[in-house]
Amino acid sequence: MDKRIIYPSDEGGICIVNPFLDCGLTLEEIAAKDVPAGKCYLIVSESDLPTDFLFFAAWEADFSSPDGYGIGHEAWFAGRNAQ
Repeated sequence: MDKRIIYPSDEGGICIVNPFLDCGLTLEEIAAKDVPAGKCYLIVSESDLPTDFLFFAAWEADFSSPDGYGIGHEAWFAGRNAQ
C-alpha cells in the first residue's frame, strides 16, 4: 500500500500514520482510530511526501479540505465494543 495518513501535530508540523491494511480495517477506519480526536487528516500517496527527513519538523500540508476527522483510540474501541 502506498497510502499514508497525515494530520497536523500540536507543534505545527505533521504526523504520519503508515497503515497496516492486513488488519481487516479500511483506510478510513484506520484514520478514524489512529488520528487523535478532533484532528483533521488527509490520505496521501507515499510519493507525495518529502523523502528528506532532515527537516521533518518543518514539513507542512494544506488541511483546509480534509478527508475526515479522527475520533481517537478510546472512542473507536468504545464504538466497536458497543456493536
